[in-house]
Amino acid sequence: MGSHIKRTASAEQGEVREVMDGIRRLVRLLRVSARASERVVGISGAQLFVLQRLAEAGPCSINTLAEQTLTHQSSVSVVVARLIERGLVTRRPSPEDGRRVEVSLAPAGKALLREAPPLAQVQLIAGLRKLQPGVREGLARGLSALVSELGLDGDSPPLFFEEEKKPRGRRKEKRDGTA
Repeated sequence: MGSHIKRTASAEQGEVREVMDGIRRLVRLLRVSARASERVVGISGAQLFVLQRLAEAGPCSINTLAEQTLTHQSSVSVVVARLIERGLVTRRPSPEDGRRVEVSLAPAGKALLREAPPLAQVQLIAGLRKLQPGVREGLARGLSALVSELGLDGDSPPLFFEEEKKPRGRRKEKRDGTA
């Protein structure tokens, strides 16, 4: 009986290590890609990913762009706002429906994309799509369970390595009571 417990603990240790190694490899791939984006074209990997998806989709709504990036609308909206500030994306009323707003690549965004390095997010999505449906489903269930176990579920996550928008509030006071 003791050997069974030891083998089970050893098997669990090996599985946990295999998962941790896989996560480390994925995070490294994403981090290296994000750094290359910042170094080569001067924008975050998340911003470059949104630009690339916008180039593929053409002028579209934020909701459509969120679908294209496999991300929540609020996360895409934050990234698009930064791209608009940099003059890489434009926002205008839709020609078909003036109540709807569309975003599209600005000429500077198109020029930047010509210089951009390949992105890990694209590679990751392609790899996930190549998995057998049962494997992909199991991975999705397992990651969801892990996220829940860690208490990380609930709010929508930002795009990879993109800083979340800081909530506006009172400015912090200095120790002497001044702002």
